[in-house]
Amino acid sequence: MKFYSTNDPEHRVDTKEAVFRGLPADNGLYMPERIDPLPDRFFAELPEMSFAEIGFRVSRRLLGDEIPDADLRTIVEETLNFPAPVVKLDDRRYVLELFHGPSLAFKDFGARFMSRLMHYYNDDPQPLTILVATSGDTGGAVAAGFYDTPGIEVVILYPSGKVSELQEKQLTTLGKNIHALEVDGSFDDCQALVKQAFLDVDLRQRLRLSSANSINISRLIPQSFYYFEAYKQLGTIGDPVVFAVPSGNFGNITAGLIARQLGLPVHHFVAATNRNDVVPRYLRAGQYAIAPSVATLSNAMDVGAPSNFARMTNLYGHVIGKDHPDSETHRRMREEISGYAFDDGATEDAVREVKDRFGYTIDPHGAVGYLALNAYQKEHPRTRGVILETAHPSKFLPDMQRILSQDIAVPDRLKRLETLPKEATPMDTDYISFRKWLLSRK
Repeated sequence: MKFYSTNDPEHRVDTKEAVFRGLPADNGLYMPERIDPLPDRFFAELPEMSFAEIGFRVSRRLLGDEIPDADLRTIVEETLNFPAPVVKLDDRRYVLELFHGPSLAFKDFGARFMSRLMHYYNDDPQPLTILVATSGDTGGAVAAGFYDTPGIEVVILYPSGKVSELQEKQLTTLGKNIHALEVDGSFDDCQALVKQAFLDVDLRQRLRLSSANSINISRLIPQSFYYFEAYKQLGTIGDPVVFAVPSGNFGNITAGLIARQLGLPVHHFVAATNRNDVVPRYLRAGQYAIAPSVATLSNAMDVGAPSNFARMTNLYGHVIGKDHPDSETHRRMREEISGYAFDDGATEDAVREVKDRFGYTIDPHGAVGYLALNAYQKEHPRTRGVILETAHPSKFLPDMQRILSQDIAVPDRLKRLETLPKEATPMDTDYISFRKWLLSRK
């Protein structure tokens, strides 16, 4: 399989280069040259298929035949060694729990798959440096996924004071090959530093760099697996299925759109955001205008310039990602995606409502998804909605306990982090300072 840049369809690379480069030199994003629907046989066998078998067949479709079956199966089986259960709230609303991995967040799927794929391909004696910006959960998942991987160093940039205490501990307490930079700025500032490093030709000649954000196609591919797994658990009998996706950088919903192009019969996608509502505003009015991110209760979604928007529009026929999408792209996206945004007050009310009505503890990000699904189903009641619950509620402990006025159980693998010392290097938003720090470690 070849992968092309959303900024230049003629620029094509193989899987290995797409995985290690992360970002094309033209500042686009890599996409598979083909997304062919899976055969009818796949969907006939889906009800009896294991999660790992789903992941193997989907990844084989998207990666092509560069990796032998036995090796790809090993990569997928090591990635999917924990479940993604669907929990029923009522006949119309379900929750897909994506927090059963080591860092208790959905990003474990992508980080584990990527780390194993990179380890498989990494035959260069020069150390590989992974750069990743995080607004919350990405950092912890990448730290856990790549921890102590030979030949790979990980640098995680996170916005100071804008991630929860437990999220911060997940990426600042491991040591060894995991290095945390506490940036005096927003997530967008962190992401801008990472992107600038990838576009720095001189730096890339001196360091082997790659990315673990959802800008890297190898992190996006495994996120498509659990859409198939959720659909399998719901079954085909009943009203059409919609997915409500809490959205920040929009990698998760992009993976869902890829699953749909592979043939998964998803009726509609609901993009759920907090006050950082760049994409819902685009879906309403057709004008895409990035904005500085604002801090909210659902911090992992505090993104004002979502990278994966270029992939989303590309999937709907927009050819050159750096140009503004045309009206036909907007029309086609609106047919399959609805966008809703909610403030912190509504989010807190939703956390309490889900607990009171269903006895289920939902985290702030899932609560935004719940609100968006309710809004969509008011106009489309004959649907079954799946809310992606992207992180365990205990990762937002102070807020959850304040909102619900009760204790929240903390899994042991998080609780043990509370007493570990934080190790992070302060960093400003100046690229030259960041560049010097990277080179000082060479």
